[in-house]
Amino acid sequence: MMSINSYLTFNGNCREAMTFYQHCLGGELSFQTIADSTDGNKFPLRMRKNILQATLIKDGLLLIATDMVGDAGLIKGNAIAMMLNCTSEEELKRSFTKLSVGAKSAHPLQETFSGGIFGNLTDKFGNHWLLSYDDS
Repeated sequence: MMSINSYLTFNGNCREAMTFYQHCLGGELSFQTIADSTDGNKFPLRMRKNILQATLIKDGLLLIATDMVGDAGLIKGNAIAMMLNCTSEEELKRSFTKLSVGAKSAHPLQETFSGGIFGNLTDKFGNHWLLSYDDS
């Protein structure tokens, strides 16, 4: 079956962000630095500590990230958000609370017209999160 995953780009703080997300969401986190890659020695020394790819895996969650910014530089926008569908109300509240640390804006968790719970925020790294739980 085809799937789609979130792939985040950072500008030198990928390790910090992904470690924060692991703290908030749990899961297994791995990093590959530029120095660890087969072409790592072709990059300037200052770049070798940057993250080529980070992967956070928990159950059905796969979050991938990098420090490899294109020539245009890092441009954050509001056209993309990560939708986190939680398996319990407790998981929803715990994840929302942890992701809210340092958040720039947040819409608190509220019951929806269909009986579920929904909230959203922009975390301290400028990434947009939609969090929901619906037991139906």
